[in-house]
Amino acid sequence: MQITRRSTLSLVGAAALAPSFAWADSAPAGATPSTETERSIGSPNAPVTVLEFFSLTCPHCAEFGTVTMPQIKPKLVDTGKVRFVYHDFPLDQIALKAAQVSRYLPANEYYPFIEALFASQNDWAFQEGEDYHARIFKYAALAGMDQATYDKAWNDEALGKWILAGHQEAEKIDQIDATPTFIINGKKIPGAMDYDTFASLVAKAGG
Repeated sequence: MQITRRSTLSLVGAAALAPSFAWADSAPAGATPSTETERSIGSPNAPVTVLEFFSLTCPHCAEFGTVTMPQIKPKLVDTGKVRFVYHDFPLDQIALKAAQVSRYLPANEYYPFIEALFASQNDWAFQEGEDYHARIFKYAALAGMDQATYDKAWNDEALGKWILAGHQEAEKIDQIDATPTFIINGKKIPGAMDYDTFASLVAKAGG
């Protein structure tokens, strides 16, 4: 299935009107599918919680993921100061599909995979006329995902609608309108930032 870089924004309204779906393969009826559970790193007891709203095709998100996060994780996350929670905010169809694939990996493999996608963003996200389905699979396969699981993730319309419903909720409730945007213990901070700036905000928030 060929996809284009068409904005997902026109799909968000449809997602809000869509019925909820149960993903029968991973959860009993009425339970939350494993693909729709929180993706986070860090201790749940950390004094500072950081929410990141990001798109996998956003160059500024990739800059933060490849330059700043490699410092944040060992210094702030692994030391118990920060819990980092990821929120999908796809800016186009390619980012939406990549987000779906990411959520089909085990939760503990989510962070390494999205960081790998950010590090290789120029290879898979911006090639004109690219077969995005094949290109993204190359990275999913390196993460251990087989073709059948990948195709299921790619075609999971219920998951896509759930992600887009979250996109709409973030716009309405948190006034998210750009990526990346961070909410640090309740305070919204838009834009990528260097480690020193981020660490200073965390310190002010109690970390």
